[in-house]
Amino acid sequence: MIHNQAIVDPAATLAEGVTVGPWSLIGPDVEIGPGTVIEPHVVIRGPTRIGANNHIYQFSSIGEGTPDRKYRGEPTRLVIGDSNVIRENVTIHRGTVQDRSETIIGSDNLIMAYVHIGHDCVIGDHTVLVNSCALAGHVKIGDWAILSGFTLVHQFCQIGAHSFSGMGSAIGKDVPAYVTVSGTPAQPKTINLEGLRRRGFSSDAIGQLRRAFKVLYRQGLTLDLALQRLESMFEKTPEVQVLIDSIRASERGIVR
Repeated sequence: MIHNQAIVDPAATLAEGVTVGPWSLIGPDVEIGPGTVIEPHVVIRGPTRIGANNHIYQFSSIGEGTPDRKYRGEPTRLVIGDSNVIRENVTIHRGTVQDRSETIIGSDNLIMAYVHIGHDCVIGDHTVLVNSCALAGHVKIGDWAILSGFTLVHQFCQIGAHSFSGMGSAIGKDVPAYVTVSGTPAQPKTINLEGLRRRGFSSDAIGQLRRAFKVLYRQGLTLDLALQRLESMFEKTPEVQVLIDSIRASERGIVR
C-alpha cells in the first residue's frame, strides 16, 4: 500500500492498511492509523498523530512548524482524529509552547481545498470548513460548525457549536453557539435554523433558540442583562444553556 516512489522515514509508524501515494513524504515521529489514505504529493511532518480512516488529498501540508515569529522549533504536536476528509492544498500547522503545544483536529470533519488551520487551533467533530477558509492561531471551533468559503477568523476567536458563517465573513469576535453570522466584520443574523433542522433538533427546541436569539440581539439589552434574562427564562432548556455557556466562555467578546 506504500508506493515505491513515496518517501517514508524509518522513524514513522504506519498502521496496517495505510495507503501512501507516489511522491508523498512522511517524516519522522509521524503516526498514521489504519485505513488512512494519503494521496500523492502530500507532506506530513512530525510530531504528528493521525487516526484511522482519514483521507488526505494531494498537495496538502500537514504538521509543518508554524511561521509564528515566537516559534523556535520546539517539539510541538499535531493530533488528528478519525474519519476526516482533508482536501487539496490544505495547510495545518503544529502548536506552540506559548499555548497548549499542540493543534487538535477532531473526527468526521470535512476540510475543503485551500483551507489553512493555524497553530494551536482546536477543531471539534463534524465541522465543515469550506474552500479557502483561514484560521489564525489559537482558534477554537465547536462541533457541527460550518464556515463557508473564504471565511477569515482572527486569532483566539471561538466559534460555537452548530454555528454558521456566510461566504467571505471576517470574524474578529467570538460566535456563540447556533448563531449565523455574515459580513465584514461579521454580524449576527439569525439562529442556524436549517442546520438545526438537518441535525434533528425538535421544533420546540428551535423555537426556544429563536426566542433566545431575540433576547440576546433584538431587545437592546446589555450583554449582562441579556444573559440574566436568558438564564431566568430558559433555565430548563438545555439547548439554550449551550448558547449561554458559549457566551460565558468568551474571552474576546461576542459578535453583536
